[in-house]
Amino acid sequence: MRDPGLEAAAAEARLGLAEGGIPIGSALVIDGKVVGRGHNRRVQKGSAVLHAEMDCLENAGRLKAADYARATLYSTLSPCDMCTGAILLYKVPRVVVGENTTFKGPEDYSRSRGVDLRVVDDAECVRLMREFIAAKPALWNEDIGV
Repeated sequence: MRDPGLEAAAAEARLGLAEGGIPIGSALVIDGKVVGRGHNRRVQKGSAVLHAEMDCLENAGRLKAADYARATLYSTLSPCDMCTGAILLYKVPRVVVGENTTFKGPEDYSRSRGVDLRVVDDAECVRLMREFIAAKPALWNEDIGV
């Protein structure tokens, strides 16, 4: 059985793909409850910054430092530099990554800053990204700044 946090993130990735966007999803879990979820909406909103993790944090709303200290952020894909910055800024102590074979963000840096980051190599997360990258390589390159 898949972790409920990762399932919420994967559902967001599927939603983003259905909307014509990039299939990356994220969920923020505090004390076993999903308090925020989001997906990459750069295409849908014409945004420069709405990666899945940023959308998720925005949708979670204003939280206290004590809330973030108990949180786990789930992402279907390894967080990029920008999203890692938000994770570090709010001192989210745990990150669960669906996959990092199609893209690997600064995971070692996150760990060096005290983040407990785990990669679970989820088959659906890998499949969604591989299929998307093959179908829309230019859009993918835009998303990662290439």
